[in-house]
Amino acid sequence: MGRLFGTDGVRGVANADLTAEMALGLSVAAAHVLAEAGTFEGHRATAVVGRDPRASGEFLEAAVVAGLASAGVDVLRVGVLPTPAVAYLTGALGADLGVMLSASHNAMPDNGIKFFARGGHKLADELEDRIEGVYESHRHGEPWQRPTGSGVGRVRSYDEGFDQYVAHLIGVLPNRLDGLRIVLDEAHGAAARVSPEAFSRAGAEVITIGAEPDGLNINDGCGSTHLDQLKAAVVEHGADFGIAHDGDADRCLAVDHTGAEVDGDQILAVIALAMRERSVLREDTVVATVMSNLGFKLALEREGLQLVQTAVGDRYVLEEMKEHGYALGGEQSGHVIILDHATTGDGTLTGLMLAARVAETGRSLRELAAVMERLPQVLINVPDVDKSRVQTSAELAAAVTEAERELGSTGRVLLRPSGTEPLVRVMVEAADIDQARSVAGRLADAVKSALG
Repeated sequence: MGRLFGTDGVRGVANADLTAEMALGLSVAAAHVLAEAGTFEGHRATAVVGRDPRASGEFLEAAVVAGLASAGVDVLRVGVLPTPAVAYLTGALGADLGVMLSASHNAMPDNGIKFFARGGHKLADELEDRIEGVYESHRHGEPWQRPTGSGVGRVRSYDEGFDQYVAHLIGVLPNRLDGLRIVLDEAHGAAARVSPEAFSRAGAEVITIGAEPDGLNINDGCGSTHLDQLKAAVVEHGADFGIAHDGDADRCLAVDHTGAEVDGDQILAVIALAMRERSVLREDTVVATVMSNLGFKLALEREGLQLVQTAVGDRYVLEEMKEHGYALGGEQSGHVIILDHATTGDGTLTGLMLAARVAETGRSLRELAAVMERLPQVLINVPDVDKSRVQTSAELAAAVTEAERELGSTGRVLLRPSGTEPLVRVMVEAADIDQARSVAGRLADAVKSALG
């Protein structure tokens, strides 16, 4: 059996891959593993449990709550809130564990379970592996030790979490948003109430779309993976700009007043300069992945800022930030981590910080985002090749060297084996789209020839 835990918790089709029995079993296993690790030492354990609005979240939440309480853990149910809100409340309430039920930007039939350690941080891989091991051994017949009487966990709703999280977001803003008209696309997801409330309290005039979750419409043609509705709404309402979240609101993408997309790289660049101005961008450094556009790197260099690049995935960005104490990092997809105020990517916080910069400077988002020029990027997937030989093929190395020589300092080549399929991704950036296409085509042919 493959590892249950992926890079972002356990995910799958709800009630097929991810069942109530699995949710209950994993929750009991998590309680036992954290107790053994000494997390609950000397006190009665508490967990914060939240979810996004998917219909399946209702029964999965019930299973998780039942599992934790049966293992002697008290549960605070915070209801429908973004993933970063559950992480924040886990830390703010001094809870021993946080659990979020969401499949983020995935389609409605999927769901997922994500555990947070004390402080609201992602669980270490080693603890996830132990939880999976304990879950598997008990699934195959080993009985649980169960508390009885007053030892069972108590469950209560914690409705104050909503206001507490919104107050936290407002509290960390450097300035108010008065005078801005902003369209928010909530993806019919977890931030449908939180985000409009936070932007309104901060002084913005808010127009919402995708803010009527019914359990079935999450991410359906809206949110950060489908920007067309937001682009149209921004232009129609004459708004200053628009913000789009995904289903669990850990991402943020934007649209300027003309309806043009502002991606995660551009958002990072704008926020980086704002943070440097306030002397809170530690080491004048931003962390991003190797998929960031070369235009982002060139823009930071021009502004005298450092870029540290990691493997693809916000977990690697976060690890690098924590290890070296950096304050800002993120991905092109709109996962932005502002570590002084959040332990994970927070789409609402990112959107608020972006809006604060527009309000503070009096410049349009289009003008601010122009600090970086996105270089044309061509991506070709080459299927049915031996991806394990990408690093060792001399023929391929020669083709890459030749491509890099042709592109010079204004272009970039990246060959990346897919993590899940037998294919190699060829990515080429160049100042000119025709040159990018031509070089990418030649490299794709070289990959087929060398690894086919």
